[in-house]
Amino acid sequence: MATHVLLLVLFSALMHASWNAIVKSGENKLEETGLVAGAAAVMAACVLPFVGLPAPASWPWVITSAAVHQIYFMLVAAAYRAGDMGHTYPLMRGTAPLIVALLSAELLGETLTAASWAGIGLICGGILLLAIHRHASHRATMIAVANAMVIAFYTIVDGHGVRLSGNSVAYVLWLNLLSGVPLFLLVWLRDRPKVWGMMRTNSLNAVVGGGCKLGAYGLALWAMTQAPVAAIAALRETSVLFGVAISTLILRERSGLRRLVTAALIAAGAAALKLA
Repeated sequence: MATHVLLLVLFSALMHASWNAIVKSGENKLEETGLVAGAAAVMAACVLPFVGLPAPASWPWVITSAAVHQIYFMLVAAAYRAGDMGHTYPLMRGTAPLIVALLSAELLGETLTAASWAGIGLICGGILLLAIHRHASHRATMIAVANAMVIAFYTIVDGHGVRLSGNSVAYVLWLNLLSGVPLFLLVWLRDRPKVWGMMRTNSLNAVVGGGCKLGAYGLALWAMTQAPVAAIAALRETSVLFGVAISTLILRERSGLRRLVTAALIAAGAAALKLA
């Protein structure tokens, strides 16, 4: 994997962990998610007139992904209501790349090298080691695992769709617009006074979160046009390291020594993918 691709995916990971931390830190998880997705949709709409359209063959994939993202958003909010970010975020992000890696050969026709498999295994193993512990909420664990399956599904959909698009920037912008508007409308119609109040008091969080959401997945999808989808999906989940750091240092959730082992495994996995 080229160095510039690796570095951009790592930056994508940082942005992804950041917008998730914004959702987790809010009192109203679904409304926070709706505001972040809505802000990303507005940003996408502002840029769309200047980037053209994705190829017609990619539109069914954009629409499918936008629909599946509604389930993803709901489960993100539910997971953060049920448990700590330090537990649910690694579990959601760590399980999905394993599913993608197992399915990508059959569905996308990709062949991974031994080094790629080693890197994916190290990253996912480290993440799952971090996520699974006896004090975790059973409900939070189940929601996180369910969302991992959703993440794996839309990753494969978008990995194929963005390659068909011929215009990865347009694909990403349309995806954010089509996925963000329905969720924002849902939370707005559910409780307009609450959402309006949050827009007045937390608009900066929504803007920052929306920018991070748009940039994070945009970079990841572009990277999928440069390297195997399974490898990018695994490398992107180094966001767990950033997520754990945020959950410990900013959200003040419990930390432990196992996180040092996790960091070492994930770093080794990233190095293996770089050499693949």
